Amino acid sequence: MAPMALDQTPNGSNGHTQGSSKLSREPLKNSGAIDHLEYVDVTPVIGREYTTAKIKSMLDADNSDEQLRDLAITICERGVVFFRAPQDDLSVDEQKHVTDLLGKLTGRPEENGLHVHPLYNDPNNLPMGDGTTDPNIYVINSEAQKKLYKTMKGRPAAATEPKDLGREWHSDSLFENCPSDFSFLRMQDTPPAGGDTLWCSGYELSVKHPTTKYAY
Repeated sequence: MAPMALDQTPNGSNGHTQGSSKLSREPLKNSGAIDHLEYVDVTPVIGREYTTAKIKSMLDADNSDEQLRDLAITICERGVVFFRAPQDDLSVDEQKHVTDLLGKLTGRPEENGLHVHPLYNDPNNLPMGDGTTDPNIYVINSEAQKKLYKTMKGRPAAATEPKDLGREWHSDSLFENCPSDFSFLRMQDTPPAGGDTLWCSGYELSVKHPTTKYAY
């Protein structure tokens, strides 16, 4: 579902709501600006892959705002969107600009901006390919991960923690007071095989199993 807001309107003499929840803003709707792009829905409920689209072309288009707004809505509706074609022509600054626009064009509060990852100041954080670091970008690297988790081995509960890969399921940055609305993960160096990320729709879980409690 695209971003929306709910308004609880009292309709009883005691001021209590009696099933009168209404939308204070209608859900955002696609304008059709990116309907020309080839895509495949990865599963019935989550994930869309654009097979040939270039983000740089969307950013440079005459109707760039309309295209990026529709992309943001599509991300909200599909949960995650993949771009299969190489995006090497997109600079880091343009990547940040696109990410910022996804929020701005869908009604993000004006005072909010790009998220500063809490692990940015970790001494084991590696620089980007050009040797620089950026306060809004965290480099995910297998070597960096090894160093990071090596420093965590000495914490009190490390020896008794269960070795259950199911514990790796997570939603990014939901521990923040103001969590990110969009994330942009860009692959630079990939292994010949493996390393796939699995995605799950929390919305679908809630619909199919409404009485089950989940921790995200």
